[in-house]
Amino acid sequence: MKVLVVGGGGREHAFCWRLGRSDSVEQVYAVPGNAGIAQEHRCFSQDIKLNTEILALAQHLDVDLTVIGPEAPLVAGLADKFRMHGLSVIGPGAEAAQLEGSKIFSKQFMKRHGIPTADFAVVESMSELEANLTRFGFPVALKADGLAAGKGVIIVRDEDEARETGTAMLSGEVVGDAGKRLLIEQFMTGEEVSFIVLSDGKTFFEFPPSQDHKPIFDNDLGPNTGGMGAYCDPRILSTEERQVILTTIVENTLDGIRSDGYPFVGFLYFGLMMTENGPQVLEYNVRMGDPETQPLMYRMTGDAGELLLSAARGNLNPKTVGWDEGPTCCIVCAAPGYPSSYPQGLPIAGVDEAEATGAKVFHAGTALQEGNLVTAGGRVLGVTAGGQNLASAIGNAYAAAEKIQFDGLHYRKDIGQKGLCRW
Repeated sequence: MKVLVVGGGGREHAFCWRLGRSDSVEQVYAVPGNAGIAQEHRCFSQDIKLNTEILALAQHLDVDLTVIGPEAPLVAGLADKFRMHGLSVIGPGAEAAQLEGSKIFSKQFMKRHGIPTADFAVVESMSELEANLTRFGFPVALKADGLAAGKGVIIVRDEDEARETGTAMLSGEVVGDAGKRLLIEQFMTGEEVSFIVLSDGKTFFEFPPSQDHKPIFDNDLGPNTGGMGAYCDPRILSTEERQVILTTIVENTLDGIRSDGYPFVGFLYFGLMMTENGPQVLEYNVRMGDPETQPLMYRMTGDAGELLLSAARGNLNPKTVGWDEGPTCCIVCAAPGYPSSYPQGLPIAGVDEAEATGAKVFHAGTALQEGNLVTAGGRVLGVTAGGQNLASAIGNAYAAAEKIQFDGLHYRKDIGQKGLCRW
């Protein structure tokens, strides 16, 4: 089969890499892709914000399957357009994509369907901000309603900080229009877990649990990012915890989506907090996580193409893939200044040396400039490796990451340490 992957980040490189190793897949295309994907597969330059251009490309290439990676095209209805023209696609329609596109929509959905989540208040004006500032005590989470590339959640510690931050968000200073409606959400403590399923609209396939690291600095300090690294290890959840998640959260969510009238075909990501009162939903994403996709695709075995095509056609076949027994770890190499402003065009060295260690370097914010590899984004590379145990997977990933060089390169030094401390 021929597969088109929409997107240009590390997640999409991981999709392309795994699909390229699937017996059923003869050709992988990407739009727009990145410098790393272009070294392995053919990339196209169409604007993924323009649904008609992406549809026309898929029709021209005569692809059998399209996999939509990022959230913005899903919220904009790209999957709907493909289905209207009879094309097989992985990704929910625009209605279901509001589970990620609007934090307010998703929280109201959870409340309506009895899915465990933190208490919250909706804020759309300064008067509502003042009325709810102290409602949940401190610290408290302020969440932008709209898409904010993983940077729309700010934890505030006192009333003055809440007022200042909330005012800035409502005015559009922090994340633009995405923050002009807010959630004030009760702060939860515990371990965060990423739990992802693939649904064909009726049943679902469960991915192994993983753990992301959002803040920019070690020990979870500094502002949130799109994710600075992740590891995948089956021990993240106990058998009992996994079963509770499946029954009270995953199945209830998919049942709720169906009862609301928009069947879900694609990836559904549950950002969970494992509290002393059980798992609580922090957020939904309507696509695979980034960077979680990188360690998951590195660990997957079998035919990912068959898995995804079966889901897109409504007859999910989970027996087409399996998993390596060993854990995997991804270290994100970021540009200086990220997640705020950062330079681009910085020469990158050491990728071949990193991959010579046995790791896979997934490209995200990269480009070719006069034939030379340079930075072109905040999160530049995701260095991913496996091992017989978590300690060796982490060690192998860091040994490879040390080979990467560009001015101001930053990566966290503690990815996976929470797992090592627990086990």
